[in-house]
Amino acid sequence: MRDFACLFSDLDETNKTNEKVAVLKEYFLSVPDEDKIQTLALFTGRKPKRQINSSLLKQYAMEMAGIPTWLFEESYQVVGDLAETIALLLPEPAGEQTKSLSDWIAEIRSLVNFTEEDRRSWLLNAWDTMGYQERFVFNKILTGSFRVGVSQNLIIKALADISGLESATLTHRIMGNWDPLSFSFQELLQEQDASDDVSRPYPFCLAYAIQETSDKQKTADEIEAELGNPAEWQAEWKWDGIRAQAIHRKGTIFIWTRGEELATDKFPELHDFLLSLPDGTVLDGEAICFSEGKPLPFNVLQTRIGRKNLSKKILAESPMAFIAYDCIEFNGEDIRHKTLADRRRILEQLHSDSPHQDVFQLSPVVEFNSWADLYELRLASREYHAEGFMLKRLDSPYQTGRKRGDWWKWKVDPLSVDAVMIYAQKGHGRRADLYTDYTFAVWDGDKLVAFAKAYSGLTDKEIRQVDNFVKRNTIEKFGPVRTVKPQLVFEIGFEGINKSNRHKSGVALRFPRILRWRHDKKIEDADTIEVLRAMLGEHSS
Repeated sequence: MRDFACLFSDLDETNKTNEKVAVLKEYFLSVPDEDKIQTLALFTGRKPKRQINSSLLKQYAMEMAGIPTWLFEESYQVVGDLAETIALLLPEPAGEQTKSLSDWIAEIRSLVNFTEEDRRSWLLNAWDTMGYQERFVFNKILTGSFRVGVSQNLIIKALADISGLESATLTHRIMGNWDPLSFSFQELLQEQDASDDVSRPYPFCLAYAIQETSDKQKTADEIEAELGNPAEWQAEWKWDGIRAQAIHRKGTIFIWTRGEELATDKFPELHDFLLSLPDGTVLDGEAICFSEGKPLPFNVLQTRIGRKNLSKKILAESPMAFIAYDCIEFNGEDIRHKTLADRRRILEQLHSDSPHQDVFQLSPVVEFNSWADLYELRLASREYHAEGFMLKRLDSPYQTGRKRGDWWKWKVDPLSVDAVMIYAQKGHGRRADLYTDYTFAVWDGDKLVAFAKAYSGLTDKEIRQVDNFVKRNTIEKFGPVRTVKPQLVFEIGFEGINKSNRHKSGVALRFPRILRWRHDKKIEDADTIEVLRAMLGEHSS
């Protein structure tokens, strides 16, 4: 565990890509294979199931530290992270830690068979052998909140340098339904992939965003200068659903989301369509609620997300479809190397042959003659419940990850309103000492009514300035939340707006974030609830 804790600390202390890769390579070259595969599992979201809840962790920590509840809670509010709070409050260890990461993971898994008293005894003994950094990382694993400031691409880069294998090969191998208890590090690095995992998806091809300017004609000219002849490109609507790969292999079906979640059981309406595809077919597309020939707003899909049991009512109110826009495996052959035009012909034939075209939707190609024409069409995106366009080069292969040049996303500008900050709360992790989470309000008559929370969009310098304002202008305290003097105005952007009975304002926003700090506006200049209600009628997502 000491080696893994040091790795976590070293990665957290640098923002430089090459340094992170070097740290990862040194770690993977120095620890046992069992620790390597467990590290890879943690870094790719395969955490052990949580065995001790937060209330018991707090109780055991207060017992070991010998402190009252009020002091623990005050400390927790300052630190903002449970794992870190416990690591800071526990006394110096009496013993010495000698177990490896894989040893501790095995013990955490075995807790399922322990009584509550046995778990308590085990945890207190474990804490008593660890220093601060080891406790912190150990607690992160225990609470299921383990996160590390390194992308999967950097991990793949380090492993590729060590093994000599292609990054794309390694990326593909670590996807799918593998378990660190049955998948060894040697299997990952073997020259030939002997795995028989028919569920394994391909790494998703991702797109770069086209940066907008305020001048319409200039934007079209810039796109033409960068992308060239529009005849070399395919345009499709950018759908607002769940990116997924639909797989049919050896008589079994799988649906994988871009977040590497196996979601087959969540979309039972798609099963018959998948089983009707030729064996050895993998499609890339969007799982989306769909009815009467058009996509439904994303908030309809949200009613299904996270539910363990899908009632008949939910299934009836949120019917699913799969909007396919690529075929990446056909007749058991990986066809990602073929051009988009060739893959599209295969996809269109699959759709034509399908008896389930009500569920198996084909992403339509948008016809256009110039980039200026497409700009005008893009302005109607929200009428189609789309976020803009996807632009794909017709001769492009299906890449691994995000590669500049072949796929672009050209989104419409976000909706926005000017709002007043009325509440603030401290952040987490490295921002635990700063007020970074804000609540915003608009005018309802002569009162300010809260309508959205946001915590992204400001620079580090601006965050420090807002933090200083909050500390100097706090009116009331409600636990970790501060009511602040209504004085700062911000432009809040969002992708969609829906009616909500759960919010006092009557609306709920999709992906709210701060676009800019409006130093030029007073609070009297902020928008009203009527502005949001008007948007609700025009742009509900």
